[in-house]
Amino acid sequence: MSTLKEKYTNEIIPKLIETFNYTNKFQVPKLEKIVLNMGLGEAVRNPKIVDSAASELALIAGQKAIITRAKKPIANFKLRADLPIGCKVTLRREKMFDFFNRLVNIALPRVRDFRGISGKAFDGRGNYSLGITEHIIFPEIDYDKTDSIKGLNITIVTTAKTNEEGKALLKFFGMPFKN
Repeated sequence: MSTLKEKYTNEIIPKLIETFNYTNKFQVPKLEKIVLNMGLGEAVRNPKIVDSAASELALIAGQKAIITRAKKPIANFKLRADLPIGCKVTLRREKMFDFFNRLVNIALPRVRDFRGISGKAFDGRGNYSLGITEHIIFPEIDYDKTDSIKGLNITIVTTAKTNEEGKALLKFFGMPFKN
């Protein structure tokens, strides 16, 4: 059992019950999954970049990445249907907690001029999205072996009903929000 999961059951659940006056522990929001996504616009001109992005995303996540393909052709972007344009990984259970721990304690502090992340990126249902411009902040990525610096979208899906509940959950997990 991971230390973050133990922290959730032993510390975070009682704090959330006290804060939001839940009647039982099953009403308390929890982390459901974390989705990592790399959209690669330059894959139209250079299709090989998708393979390198998928292998780097697999290193970051600790599980194999799925290559995403275009659904519709868009002439202005020179995009044809079924062309590979990105990759994604969905993490659940132990791998999710391990990734969250690495994100909060190792990767985010490595961002240049880091002062915390915005608390406004919630979707209205307690889910949080975070965009990272350089995937090299993760220690698994060797800077010398990457062909280009890629962006990464991270979506943390919770069972919270409101943004306040979701923010409180992530804050108790140690997410470094500004102010």
